[in-house]
Amino acid sequence: MKQQAIYKASEAFEPTVLKEISDLSQGIEGVGNGRAMVRTQIYLTAEEHAFLLSEAQRTGGTMAGILRAFIDEKMHIPESAWEQNSLLEEAPPDVAWDGPVDLSRNLDHYLYGLPKIELSQSLAQKS
Repeated sequence: MKQQAIYKASEAFEPTVLKEISDLSQGIEGVGNGRAMVRTQIYLTAEEHAFLLSEAQRTGGTMAGILRAFIDEKMHIPESAWEQNSLLEEAPPDVAWDGPVDLSRNLDHYLYGLPKIELSQSLAQKS
């Protein structure tokens, strides 16, 4: 069996850093934000390309700038998104539910007749 080589990004590939762009873009809003940029190439579907092109025309920016903005938006999700997210809160109890209270823990028991998984004393005391 042939072993696959595992490469770390820093060992296998040293990207060309465009320091000139970084130096020129110091203080220019929306252009590099004073960070060195790495040139890269991506393949897009026709629909993705058309979307980027239309967004660039609509905003007066560049396709690359639109992509960087999308990436930056996804990279910097604020902590408040995790702390104040109603989707992550405990669901309210369903007063109409008349099934077993341990359904999620013992689904295999109720569906296939396997032995029930009982709560340990320590877990039962916490509930």
